[in-house]
Amino acid sequence: MQYTGSEYIGEYVHGRMEGKAEYILPTETRYVGDMKDGMFHGKGTLYFPNGSQYDAVWDKGLATKGTYTFSDGLQYKPKNWHYCDRYDRKFYTEICHGLKPEGISQLTNMDPPRKIPEGCYDCGDGFYNPTTRIIKDYRNRFLRNADDDEHEWIVRTCRKSSDEIIGQEPRL
Repeated sequence: MQYTGSEYIGEYVHGRMEGKAEYILPTETRYVGDMKDGMFHGKGTLYFPNGSQYDAVWDKGLATKGTYTFSDGLQYKPKNWHYCDRYDRKFYTEICHGLKPEGISQLTNMDPPRKIPEGCYDCGDGFYNPTTRIIKDYRNRFLRNADDDEHEWIVRTCRKSSDEIIGQEPRL
């Protein structure tokens, strides 16, 4: 664990992680569930720092069946998914609490949206600085360096700090 930065709290069998356990990754993602031969195996849940979770049945480290629940309680359904599809572009909070009055836009599912540092993009798991090409989580801790493909995708699709409207827009 000292080499990976992870933490393991649980049982061992013949020196291998096995039985009921909690495995904490350096990103603060936690796995709570069954382990066998050092791998996720059986029922277990991944808890992500953003509050979402993935409940699954694992087989030798691979999820064979599972359910993803977003931090706001919305549960992903692979069939008949009616959230933010091509027909209905409302955010889940808008579905639950209604639309904002005319002239007040909701830019993200989080209301109010996160403040984005100047010159950066909100890429979903943190903020991306296109100058340094570094993605840091929302607590300003290093996550990863963006490769060319991720850089291009973020710049093309993600919300940038300068895109935010401060105060009311004047009526023309």
